Amino acid sequence: MKSIIQFKISQSEGAYVAEGVDLAIVTGADTLDELVKNISEAVELHFEGEDESIFEFTPKPSILLNYEIPQYA
Repeated sequence: MKSIIQFKISQSEGAYVAEGVDLAIVTGADTLDELVKNISEAVELHFEGEDESIFEFTPKPSILLNYEIPQYA
């Protein structure tokens, strides 16, 4: 069982986008603070009424965010 839900965060055209690594969850926001709130809400909605073990996660898994920094020449 997994105890961490991972998200990859990238920035595109001034907005931040978070994509779940192990789950089909995608959300976005204009600021990182707003994005963190949106990720929490999206995860809560994804698991709402479901048993986390169906998705191979422990109850109340942690959320890990990885921020992708673009490469500049």
